[in-house]
Amino acid sequence: MTNKQKLALLEELFDAEVGSLQPTSFLEDIEQWDSINKLSLIILMDEEFGKAIDGNDLKKLITVGDILELMGES
Repeated sequence: MTNKQKLALLEELFDAEVGSLQPTSFLEDIEQWDSINKLSLIILMDEEFGKAIDGNDLKKLITVGDILELMGES
């Protein structure tokens, strides 16, 4: 999966405008980065990428690029 496809997944998850997220986007600046979407990200990571993440992992995320890195190689 390419980074563009991963970004599209995140935009859908956050209900964000297409093309609005960039790897350099700070999560704290994304209005939709709330507890519900954090839980949704945990589920997405498990179902789509087979990766288990927890609250400690979420606390380490600063940018959208950090999420892309957790998702793995393109």
